[in-house]
Amino acid sequence: MKKLAITVLVALGLFCVGSTHADSAWINDYKKAQEEAKTTNKPVLLNFTGSDWCGYCIMLDRAILSKPEFKDYASKNLVLMEVDFPNRGGARWKAQSIDVKKQNAELAEKYDVMGFPTLVILSPEGKMLWRFEGYYSAGVSAFLAELDKARKG
Repeated sequence: MKKLAITVLVALGLFCVGSTHADSAWINDYKKAQEEAKTTNKPVLLNFTGSDWCGYCIMLDRAILSKPEFKDYASKNLVLMEVDFPNRGGARWKAQSIDVKKQNAELAEKYDVMGFPTLVILSPEGKMLWRFEGYYSAGVSAFLAELDKARKG
């Protein structure tokens, strides 16, 4: 019984712990991301996530997005934008401005996001170059290869 209780607590922790990539590299303002993309001539990676409640989003963050290899690649090649839909209740609720909530809802509608995580790469001009829905399970190296392929057309 004790093993079952520990297993349940670990599983709940996986689904309840907030995002670990909430560092300054991730922008949450679409206009700012677009401006940076145009200025630097880098594509934008949109990460549609439920960062504090979506189990697969948390797993993706831990397995790929928070890894040094990804961070290094992204700093040289991408503008990172988090389009977050946090839990609207619980103790770990992440506050968002009304403008960010509205922007995120509009982006989800524009890119037909039906589930999380959904990753979208946009050219500096705003054209969709790549899209992936769900948990990317092939690892960091394969993920970076996919991003490189999308970036280079």
